Amino acid sequence: MELSHLDQSGRARMVDVSAKDATAREAVAAGFVTMNPATLRLLSEGSPKGDVLAAARIAGIMAAKRTSELIPLCHNVPLESVGVELTADAEHYGVAIRATARCSGKTGVEMEALTAVTVAALTIYDMCKAVDRSMVIGEVRLLRKSGGRSGVYIHEEASPGGTTGEGGAADV
Repeated sequence: MELSHLDQSGRARMVDVSAKDATAREAVAAGFVTMNPATLRLLSEGSPKGDVLAAARIAGIMAAKRTSELIPLCHNVPLESVGVELTADAEHYGVAIRATARCSGKTGVEMEALTAVTVAALTIYDMCKAVDRSMVIGEVRLLRKSGGRSGVYIHEEASPGGTTGEGGAADV
């Protein structure tokens, strides 16, 4: 097995996808922001800074569209759809984040989905840090991807009706 972004000399390079065919591609990523119960209540009741979850949703979508500007060797992918879902989870004291990215292209959209989740989580942290600096951003992972030569990937912890560990259920 070799790392695709390194040449034979170990130097970083952008993967050449020019000979690949464009195919329908989709990726689903997830993450979780753990916080104090009082912070979660404040989010649910409304923050003086505005709707934190709405801001995080928009931030995640915007970030997915700029992934190639943030990750140095990532291709600029022609995204056709990005969705970000945020769900308050009182049982696990936090917010579950799930992003789905889709395109018809020569390379996958895993990084776009992961970037959407991560920036949405950072936005929640930024907007709530005045009341809770102990928040933890975690469990960021690719749940599923489809399309391309490597086919379908499903995270071993993500199954229909199954859980993805602490922090919520995954409906894959």
